[in-house]
Amino acid sequence: MTIGYVPGVWDMFHIGHLNILRRAAQHCDQLVAGVVSDDVVERVKGRPPVIPFDERFEIVASIRHVDRVVLDAHVDKFDMWPDVGYHVLFKGDDWRNTEKGLRLEARLAEVGATVHYFPYTTHTSSTILRVALENLTERPALG
Repeated sequence: MTIGYVPGVWDMFHIGHLNILRRAAQHCDQLVAGVVSDDVVERVKGRPPVIPFDERFEIVASIRHVDRVVLDAHVDKFDMWPDVGYHVLFKGDDWRNTEKGLRLEARLAEVGATVHYFPYTTHTSSTILRVALENLTERPALG
């Protein structure tokens, strides 16, 4: 049985999130989704997620393509390997050929796991949605 792992913040859940979960489920027998903790998001991105952890966790757990959801409290995605025991880790191709992606691939190869990349959904992202929301709230009220 092939166990797949797809970590993510899953903030402001959108079509790009659904795409990677759907595609990942097609490439493994059991899909485990990791929801990154609020404190790790803040450390990595410099700001907290818009949607709190408990709500992001519940949203991801409700997606039919996901077999199990876990808390991911690690910056380095390799650190989830001992807990989940995955055979393949799924990431967007914005990680492909980057320093962190190549380092992750090398570490996973040491334990017999691989990284599978999917096309990143460029037209929709949580960052784009965050900027749009910030622009809406900065406009003066009409009236």
